[in-house]
Amino acid sequence: MRIIGGTAAGFILRAPKGLAVRPTPDLVRQALFNSLGGRVGDARVLELFAGTGALSLECLSRGAQQAVCVEKARRHADCLRDNLEATRLDPKRLEIRLQDAFAAIAQLAGAGARFDLVLADPPYGEKNVGHRSNSLAQQLLDDRHLPDLLAPDGLFALGHTKRDTLTVAAPWEEFKTLKHGDSVMSFMSLARPKTE
Repeated sequence: MRIIGGTAAGFILRAPKGLAVRPTPDLVRQALFNSLGGRVGDARVLELFAGTGALSLECLSRGAQQAVCVEKARRHADCLRDNLEATRLDPKRLEIRLQDAFAAIAQLAGAGARFDLVLADPPYGEKNVGHRSNSLAQQLLDDRHLPDLLAPDGLFALGHTKRDTLTVAAPWEEFKTLKHGDSVMSFMSLARPKTE
């Protein structure tokens, strides 16, 4: 796993041993950042379920203004700090919050924080044929505070597995999907009010 583009391109990122973290694969990240294009430059980024911080570090490498990483496992957050140091990116541009993603969402929304990009690739949910998903990805879509964190023209990129069929409801609007193997990255924006 490595940084794909920008000033830190080529740096190998470390991941904790074991199955507790599932880094977003390089090919999925490459497709994601090809789709994001110029949106990353000068963006304010929030990464939920950050793990190794690969998505945020990629954003910073490509010129994002700042990134906030939320990760509740101390071991993973320590690995994220090591990755930041290895890439030699400006540590002042990255904030690591060691806490539950949903608690962080509520706190950040309460503080009036706004982000141009919200990125999340949480642990995958189970197959949900015949019933509504209860995965972490679905819980993010259902969270009442998350829409408040997105800037008016912001974008929410949500990773999930193709066997986990998500229910996308207002205020979210899905406008693009990337698929690679079992991985899906869904691009969401806030639905614009319809004009008469």
